[in-house]
Amino acid sequence: MALIEFEHVKKAFGPKVVYEDLNLSIEAGEALTIIGGSGMGKSVMLKLLIGLLRVDGGVIRFGGEEVQGKNEREYGPVRRRIAMLFQGAALFDSMSVRDNVSYGLREHFQLAQKEIDERVIKSLTDVGLPETIDMMPSDLSQGMRKRVGLARALAIRPEVLLYDEPTTGLDPVSTERINALILETKRLYNVTSIVVTHDMSSAFQISDRIAMVHKGFIIASGTVEEIKRVTDPRVKDFIEGRAPEDDDVATLLRYGG
Repeated sequence: MALIEFEHVKKAFGPKVVYEDLNLSIEAGEALTIIGGSGMGKSVMLKLLIGLLRVDGGVIRFGGEEVQGKNEREYGPVRRRIAMLFQGAALFDSMSVRDNVSYGLREHFQLAQKEIDERVIKSLTDVGLPETIDMMPSDLSQGMRKRVGLARALAIRPEVLLYDEPTTGLDPVSTERINALILETKRLYNVTSIVVTHDMSSAFQISDRIAMVHKGFIIASGTVEEIKRVTDPRVKDFIEGRAPEDDDVATLLRYGG
């Protein structure tokens, strides 16, 4: 049985249909990367899994248990097992790095202060930033903020780590550092990783499997080598960075106007 299953999931925001029939299974311990164009619902998938958004139809299972109908209180145990690194890191600007990293521990667990302190230090050390423990988010670069956000996620010892555009806005050196951390985190913590990105270089580097979402459906799924061999022009255009034939900008470039 897969650890996570999306089965015939539907989601819309008013007239905008995001998912018509989303079907995807994720195995325990794998690193799955979700790719697709802007507005195709990549990040929506993560938010549906942790209950920040509700499905309009279909089933989401985590560990064999249906989670799509849970209320806020019932979602507590799920969120103790899943952590998310948000696109902008989502640090609390009024809190120190120490308090940011310990936030999830205080919110979801009953731990002694000594254990909280030990987890905070260990998590910051794992992302290479133990010296920032008493700094404020405003003192950190964008890349450092992302790493602190990852430390906060790691502190709760999750089974699943969700990464929402982890390298967006970063310089090449910081991007490589984040990619290395994703791989190292998977190795050290044996977590299941789900990464949303449009950065194909990163996707090829960090993934066991890649799935592409397009206009409400998963249109391709496979290993890195399998995805590279897919002949579907929608997939080939995306991974090779070409605008599709029906794209207005592509048409202008090809034919003028």
